[in-house]
Amino acid sequence: MATSADDDKASSVKEKEGSGSGQSESRESKSDWEDAVLQERRKSDSLDESSAPSADILFAAGIGLKEDDPTLPCLTIRIGVNTLYTFRFPSITLSQSAIQFLAYPLSKGWEMVVPDWGFNFRGTRHSLNPGPFNYKENIFIYILANLSFATRLSADALTEQRHFYGLKAGWGFELLITLCTLGFGMALAGIFRSLIADPAGFVWPGVLSNTAFNHALHSRKSDKESVTGQVMSKWSMSRYRFFMIAFCASFCWYWFPHLIFPALGYFTFICWIAPNNMVINQVFGMKSGMGLPPITFDGSQITYIGSPLVVPAWAILNILASLVFWIYIVPPSVPGQRHLRQHGQAYNVSRVIDKKLDFSFNHTKYEQYSPLYVPVTYTLNTFGLCFATLSSLFVWLYLEKCEPIMGVAKASSLGRLWWKSGNGEAAVTLRNPQSRYSAAPTWWYWVLAFVSLGMGIFCLRWHGAIFSLFISLVFFVPLAWVYATTNIKIKTEILCRITAGYVYEGKVLANIWFFGLGFISGIKGLAFAQDLKLGIYCNIPPRKLFLVQCVGMAVGGVTQVGVVNWALENIPNICTNKAANGFNCPFSRTHFNTSLIWGGVGLLYNGLLYFFLLGALLPVAVWGLKRFALPRSRWFTKVHVPLFLGDLNFIPPATGTNHGSWAIVGLIFGLYWQRYNFVLDSALDCSLAIAGVFIFFTLFYTGAVDKFSWWGTEVYKNTCD
Repeated sequence: MATSADDDKASSVKEKEGSGSGQSESRESKSDWEDAVLQERRKSDSLDESSAPSADILFAAGIGLKEDDPTLPCLTIRIGVNTLYTFRFPSITLSQSAIQFLAYPLSKGWEMVVPDWGFNFRGTRHSLNPGPFNYKENIFIYILANLSFATRLSADALTEQRHFYGLKAGWGFELLITLCTLGFGMALAGIFRSLIADPAGFVWPGVLSNTAFNHALHSRKSDKESVTGQVMSKWSMSRYRFFMIAFCASFCWYWFPHLIFPALGYFTFICWIAPNNMVINQVFGMKSGMGLPPITFDGSQITYIGSPLVVPAWAILNILASLVFWIYIVPPSVPGQRHLRQHGQAYNVSRVIDKKLDFSFNHTKYEQYSPLYVPVTYTLNTFGLCFATLSSLFVWLYLEKCEPIMGVAKASSLGRLWWKSGNGEAAVTLRNPQSRYSAAPTWWYWVLAFVSLGMGIFCLRWHGAIFSLFISLVFFVPLAWVYATTNIKIKTEILCRITAGYVYEGKVLANIWFFGLGFISGIKGLAFAQDLKLGIYCNIPPRKLFLVQCVGMAVGGVTQVGVVNWALENIPNICTNKAANGFNCPFSRTHFNTSLIWGGVGLLYNGLLYFFLLGALLPVAVWGLKRFALPRSRWFTKVHVPLFLGDLNFIPPATGTNHGSWAIVGLIFGLYWQRYNFVLDSALDCSLAIAGVFIFFTLFYTGAVDKFSWWGTEVYKNTCD
């Protein structure tokens, strides 16, 4: 990854060292160290998926097409005013891109209407209308919206505790525990920034559609040439015009699978032909079957596990292979997420939980009632493959990526803590991606980490809080390395669940919050780290970004707790199969099943622990084949063991149709069409979110379409699926 910028930086360091006398030995030693670190940086180029993005990718993402202007106002009053609605129910259902899109006309209107009233403070003018609305302000609005989404997992845990176990801990506990997970996640992202966000090789594909969309909004001209000067296409349509065409088309289409013809979303046409045939429905059904063939015309079904347009093609191929092997070949059984009794009846959890004894699992009641059973697919994906993924992650990183990752580590600012130069001085950082701006001091993040730890200790047992956050700390960097190159999140949920199950045997509530601190804080840390990378791409001052993240974290946490309490008290039959408009809490129910199994039952599924051994051995086998049997195979070098084992952890509540259609769409656009790919992703995301909210609150919520029914609204319901 050595670039001319690196060389310029290194030469400037040498010039500074050359001033003065008696420092020749120090200068030579430091120069040798810089050369060594530059060599380490070059080693990271051997990573296919971790190498710096090509010029064409940067062009498609709208990165580097505009010279940075440090004088642009970005931390303005209007970003806060225009973002307030993003934290209010029901707008939390809007996507981040939709918030970014809706903020643009509102802010332009502010620019034209609001007077330029302000004041000077320490030489800086603060105004209600500081000038034209710019792209940096729009990015800040996106980041604030992104933080409101980062609280969803905490909402799942709160719902699990309140609804499924019946414990109301109060607003104080709910707010502090939510801020604890958010704060520790933000601290992890900041502390390890130099390892996961600063290196150019870690692309963070998830932000590319946002940079492309931001460029489309604030640069209406067509881009006929890439940053290399090569003509990209004779098609001279601007990104903004393309976005508006795609947005309008997708907005109109959304009405068909979600209102006019819902069967298009559940396109199990073979089941329609034989609605009462159990075997047909188990193979071709979407909800309770294998989802063959994976066809759907509903964009929200395709993007249920994330956008396929920002994931590299090699990563999609790994996930597609995983789907075929683990879902279609190994366990051809009925998917599902409900826990059952011996003969298939629904399991009544209240029969085995003793609420008078701190919500403990009662073994006597369990033996008298019934053993707990879950579907094979649920057990395999949620437990077995998750175990295998965790053990494979470290073995795979050591065998495949050890040398280039060590190069990145030594060249980072954290490398100064471990590797010393020849004269005993700490190594210098050779490249700062935001050298124009003052960095946010690392000690700010350390303070945030200890404050978050304090909140966790205040809410929970001190040893449980420390232990769970330590697990989050250990796994954070490896998980970030995978996410930064593939846009796929590896789940450590089950490790937290099973650890809590053994340490706090029978304590289902302890299992919930050990998972909350150990897993949720790390997942939220990935969201904060992604925003740090977005800040680098869009030249956002790091200290202002830190402030915005803190404000968004506080406001988003408070609002999310309020939304959870409102929803649980006001939506009839919420989190049940009788809930109207789909409010059946699929993620909360999945987490509840897991907490019951590992917090209570546990021993019935201990045989799945052998998947840890499988996960440790599989990377060794793949590494051996790459090195000795198939050293010249281009495709086999793309095999990514943690992805092969880990992406299906989201089944359930996701289905084979969700993964299959996701992979097909991702391969089509990722392999054959790139220029407008990221803009298209934002257009689809915005249109689905805005159309969904509009249809729900104007038609479904008001009851205007309660009696709307025809063959296209009922055919997929009248099957065994």
